[in-house]
Amino acid sequence: MNSIPSVDLNDFISNDPIKKQQFVDQIGKAYEDIGFVALKGHFLNEQLITDLYSEIKQFFDLPEAVKSKYEIDGLGGQRGYTSFGKEHAKGKKEGDLKEFWHFGQYVEDDPKREAEYPQNVMVTELPKFNTVGKEAYKMLEKTAQYVLRALALYLNLEETYFDAYIHNGNSILRPIHYPPIQTEPKNAVRAAAHGDINLITLLMGAQGRGLQVQNNAGEWIDAIAKADELMINVGDMLSRHTNNKLKSTIHRVVNPPKELWGTSRYSIPFFMHPISEMKLDVLENCIDANHPKQFEDITAGDYLHERLVDLGLIKN
Repeated sequence: MNSIPSVDLNDFISNDPIKKQQFVDQIGKAYEDIGFVALKGHFLNEQLITDLYSEIKQFFDLPEAVKSKYEIDGLGGQRGYTSFGKEHAKGKKEGDLKEFWHFGQYVEDDPKREAEYPQNVMVTELPKFNTVGKEAYKMLEKTAQYVLRALALYLNLEETYFDAYIHNGNSILRPIHYPPIQTEPKNAVRAAAHGDINLITLLMGAQGRGLQVQNNAGEWIDAIAKADELMINVGDMLSRHTNNKLKSTIHRVVNPPKELWGTSRYSIPFFMHPISEMKLDVLENCIDANHPKQFEDITAGDYLHERLVDLGLIKN
């Protein structure tokens, strides 16, 4: 496969059972083949997208001394600001050429879960920053819920199988700034080749070149969404849970050509995580004689901890 398939969520949420089933088949096959789709019909409107980009650009333009006060020790980067070069891909020593912010879950009706998650960090210099971030978080979470419902049907599970696991889940909205490149990077790229940790990732800002996906032949292909599309990919948690039936595809963000080094790049992934108790044990209906169980049993919380250690964001 040399291109990313495009699907329309309106087909799934229509009252037309044929269109709904077509969507289920299309997205399921895409995730078996390459692990990525471009999705139209999501719940973000144009104004919200415009406002979000405006707010995050204003934040990343703040002086370093101001941004650094939002980088809070002891959180493992789970909320607030993470400065340039701090995160690296698994197995890499070089830090990625990026800085980013984390919005986390807005817990509803669950004091235990509220105590488990760090509080979101409020940016006092930008009065709309946190309000706009919360609204975008909610709309991406809603979109992700419907994508997972379609995948549940594709896996012959009950349609709302994932709902209880993602309600108040440990999901993260991560606005990223890849600053202009000043000097020839030594072995570093904007984001080194990696697989995502979570169930699925919804990516805003994949309209320009940079994001590349590795297909089954090991070739790197450009993943470019249209202006009204989100790029959505399978993460390692969902890949484990489905015995690699749905593929968590290796991807990267490459450095631009030298003539574009002076430009910033912004992208905004939403990492859909379940609650920490969700068992990622391989689903029984994804195991057969030709597909023996590939992964050990583990909970989402334990798996996330392992991976954050690998990324250098927390100490073991």
